[in-house]
Amino acid sequence: MSTNALYTDLSGYYDLMCADIDYQAQSISVNRLNKLFGNAGTRHLDLACGTGPHIRRFIDLGYTCHGLDINQPMLDLALQRCPEALFARQDMSNFHFDQPFDLITCFLYSVHYSDGLEGLKACIRSVQNALSRDGVFCFNAVDKTRIDNTRFVGHSTTHNDSTFVFRSGWHYEGSGDRQSLKLSIQRTTGGVTQSWQDEHAMVALSFGDFRELLAPYFEVHVFEHDYERIVPWDGNSGNALFVCVKT
Repeated sequence: MSTNALYTDLSGYYDLMCADIDYQAQSISVNRLNKLFGNAGTRHLDLACGTGPHIRRFIDLGYTCHGLDINQPMLDLALQRCPEALFARQDMSNFHFDQPFDLITCFLYSVHYSDGLEGLKACIRSVQNALSRDGVFCFNAVDKTRIDNTRFVGHSTTHNDSTFVFRSGWHYEGSGDRQSLKLSIQRTTGGVTQSWQDEHAMVALSFGDFRELLAPYFEVHVFEHDYERIVPWDGNSGNALFVCVKT
């Protein structure tokens, strides 16, 4: 399959692919971080919002929500899930809204979908321009220097008399600013199994690189990738949660 084919052509499988994600815990955690570091505002924008599961939780927490995604099939499903929200088909590397936001989120490592290093820089500038004073930009990221190319995660689920097995893993060649997310879907229906493979090109940075890019625009806090506790990043783990306050 071609690059991003899973994301575009199989958007109907997206929620199944993410069935093991605890959207409630993630949203509650970021809401808590926003209250601790932000301006107490509730105007929210979710970048790369997909089918809107995080937006659904933030609406339930009292936020006024907008969602942004580059893929219209995802936005169509998000609007069904969250009719109270407003959605826009825009590129997160270059977006604009007329009103400022108090909280901008980018979950599921989607910040890495920026089109290369220059795309990520443009995304950061767009976020800074879209935030209100003391607004918060919160996202999770992986450090390219700590990627284990042999490690994959996966889960299985059933839907409409079919069994699905999903697997994903990071891959980094060891140099440069490109990494990939390798994905596979296996569907078994009536004893017949079909498989899809895909590889998404993504921007690769160390956490030090992230700090350097963010520092001119934000006060940057880096925490362990733990949605149950607020713990500063230990300097060793390869996943982290960034909380960036507009300066």
